[in-house]
Amino acid sequence: MPRHFAFMAPPFDGHVNPTLPVVEELVRRGHRITYATGDRKLETVRASGARPVDLGLDFALPSHSFDRITPEMMAEMTHRFLDHVRDSFPFLREHFVADPPEAVCHDMMMPAGPMLADVLGVAQVALVPNFAANERFSLAKTFLPEDFDTEHPALREVERSRLELAEQLGVTPPGPLFSPQPAGLNLVFVPLQFQYAAETFDDRFRFLGPSLGSRARNESFTRRDPEAPLLFVSLGTAFNNRPEFYRRCLEAFGGTTWEVAMSVGERVDPDELGPLPDNVDVRPRFPQPAVLEHADVFLSHTGMNSTMEALYHGVPLVAYPQMPEQRANAERAEQLGLARILPEEASASTLRRTVEEVAGDERMRAVATATSLGVRSGGGAVAGADALEAHLAR
Repeated sequence: MPRHFAFMAPPFDGHVNPTLPVVEELVRRGHRITYATGDRKLETVRASGARPVDLGLDFALPSHSFDRITPEMMAEMTHRFLDHVRDSFPFLREHFVADPPEAVCHDMMMPAGPMLADVLGVAQVALVPNFAANERFSLAKTFLPEDFDTEHPALREVERSRLELAEQLGVTPPGPLFSPQPAGLNLVFVPLQFQYAAETFDDRFRFLGPSLGSRARNESFTRRDPEAPLLFVSLGTAFNNRPEFYRRCLEAFGGTTWEVAMSVGERVDPDELGPLPDNVDVRPRFPQPAVLEHADVFLSHTGMNSTMEALYHGVPLVAYPQMPEQRANAERAEQLGLARILPEEASASTLRRTVEEVAGDERMRAVATATSLGVRSGGGAVAGADALEAHLAR
């Protein structure tokens, strides 16, 4: 029986892209999807077969890296999300009361999701593009420093604002941003073997692992030199304003036997990096899954989406994380024998030595290949669509 699903996610690649193969699979089965996000991802959502709804959520993440999350930083971020809920929830409620879904499927960074499901009286499903959390495993303890002051006045003000907003809107208060209550169904776009404390998760959590969907079919990458080893370099789409890092990469790999594909994002002009060696291709973005299909090593920020796509293709990682969440991903990948983590101020010689050691590490490559086979057998988008249909059939 065709159903209507509401999807909600912030307009960031790492949050929207992992969900799209599930959307495509649901559409293929005849279901209807309304996807609420920000302007930057509306056309991407439309291409998946969903009907996009513009939430006006279009604030930019900082382009610089940071090592620690402070109470002030957490408070500022949470206030921005609460402000967005205040502005957008009346519109969301009106839109979906007129066209009600049978489930609201939402990212943890969308506190309006549980509120909307509560108002509509429909199922709430969590979309989890990173490590999952439950009653026994805390994301806050994973990402926050040990001396993080949970009683800081700025955080107490956030809590007051959270409760006040719920009262104003006449809804159940959304949970804290990094301590969400598990939904009745949680679709996790990470494989079980990568999840911290995996043994503590019950059948409310479906660890789907990554899927690539139509992105793998619609994008392509042509090698300059098919005989050379290929290094892919990317710091993702958020914390990527690092021209000095890209210059070190040019120094490390320019004129070597490596073919280098280096993504520098929209904020860095390739011309400001200096002369580009013939063996280095620099662009604002590459079709990442298509490049990883050919890559021998991925020099990455280890955002979860990038990490999962590397695992899917069996590509070992050299990790250069830019924030605590990425460092947690890198540490987990290193624990599993899939990555080596660079020091914060890695020199050109350290970059080259580490990449070449990883490329020559037969054990790491064998682990990456085995992990790829496991990831691809996790069910992916098909398992996610099955879980959604079964959840609503109860």
